[in-house]
Amino acid sequence: MTPRFTRSLALALTFAVTTPALAEDAPTAQTVIATVNGQEIKLGHMVLLRQSLPEQYSQLPNDVLFDGLLDQLIQQAALEGAYDGETPDRVTLALENQTRTLLAAEEVGEILKTAVSEEAIEAAYNEAYSDAEPEPEYKAAHILVETEDEAKAIIEELAGGADFAELAKEKSTGPSGPTGGELGWFSKGMMVGPFEEAVKDMEPGAISDPVETQFGWHVIKLNETREKEAPSLESVRNELKAKVEQDVVKAHVDALVEDATVDKTVAESIDPALLSNTELLE
Repeated sequence: MTPRFTRSLALALTFAVTTPALAEDAPTAQTVIATVNGQEIKLGHMVLLRQSLPEQYSQLPNDVLFDGLLDQLIQQAALEGAYDGETPDRVTLALENQTRTLLAAEEVGEILKTAVSEEAIEAAYNEAYSDAEPEPEYKAAHILVETEDEAKAIIEELAGGADFAELAKEKSTGPSGPTGGELGWFSKGMMVGPFEEAVKDMEPGAISDPVETQFGWHVIKLNETREKEAPSLESVRNELKAKVEQDVVKAHVDALVEDATVDKTVAESIDPALLSNTELLE
């Protein structure tokens, strides 16, 4: 056996033996990064701490954050070890709340894994829009002034042939004045009540009488109307998905609470004002 062959065989055997060990030693959340008086600081602790950083710090690269996060956990562990008093109620209660919140979120996550199907989204879409009547939309412009007399004077100028857009640029106190008073398209509920009621009774091209709202006096010109059709499924997919998720989770929670043994007898005798009494935690 030649020396070169012997070295090659030794390297091959070494690789065969060490490769599985390297795979087994791949870091996990349970990998211990450091110890402080025997207390373990794990990689998972650092990952969670990084996730909780304020936004201005979370944007920093990992190699910049690593030492600082580890130092913070080491300092906290040292402080925790130095504390020799009883665990305060506020700490115990906070931990109980946190555990409850996190495990509840895990349960919700499990529910949502199978909550949303294409069939569920389509059913939600049909429920919301299949029987919906076309809704009128309006395209209008307005001139906003402070008094009714000013509004009447503007209507007289328009009757005499003045250009609506030019008058809006010159006299409107509203934010749309510089653009000729144009408001674009709007539908039911998007304008204050008196304004919406006035527009509903107008014909395209018409000028309104003075209309008073909390913003002042309006002179309105209705430019166009159209029927608003139901949106496509794709355009509302995200909101439908959110609704399906919300409905499924609510139904699941309601069923769990219904089946649970819940006793609120003591709660009925508690003064709600105690919610602000932080001395209870001392």
